[in-house]
Amino acid sequence: MPVCWCLTIMNKPYPIQEDVIKVPRFEESAGFYTTKQRSKTMSKIRGKNSLPELLLRRALWAQHIRFRIHRKDLPGRPDLVIEKYKLVIFVDGDFWHGYNWHLRKPKTNAAFWIPKIARNQQRDQFVNQQLQSMGFAVMRFWEHEVKENIAACVNQVALYLETARIGSIPNRAE
Repeated sequence: MPVCWCLTIMNKPYPIQEDVIKVPRFEESAGFYTTKQRSKTMSKIRGKNSLPELLLRRALWAQHIRFRIHRKDLPGRPDLVIEKYKLVIFVDGDFWHGYNWHLRKPKTNAAFWIPKIARNQQRDQFVNQQLQSMGFAVMRFWEHEVKENIAACVNQVALYLETARIGSIPNRAE
């Protein structure tokens, strides 16, 4: 389906198409109920500087890989940007971005959470397309990958950078 990139909502371009997932408002009038404890827990969840992101940043820095964080001028505000090699890195939360989603769908407030996570996944694809059209390579790591095997994540970034240094990255826009 062709996509028109001209709709702007709160300074964010989104595709205009029929299949953009609508997420219901999470409020009592919409039929969603929450407890004070749940509200307190949810307020502690961070959108940036999460533990997996900090672990990856420290490990990359220790390998003398320099980067910028949370560039506001790029779509999706990537967690890390290595401008010299046109590489952006995201550290995606397992729940928020739908890791093993077919097995882990929530059973409570499903009318809210299922479209919410599906919309996050749709937005991730859209952001990837935008960044790639700008000439960036996109790497996405799941939070459990960073926590369980940080060395593999760092190695993947280092391998990309080494390949980019010798100039053999295929399909990279200059």
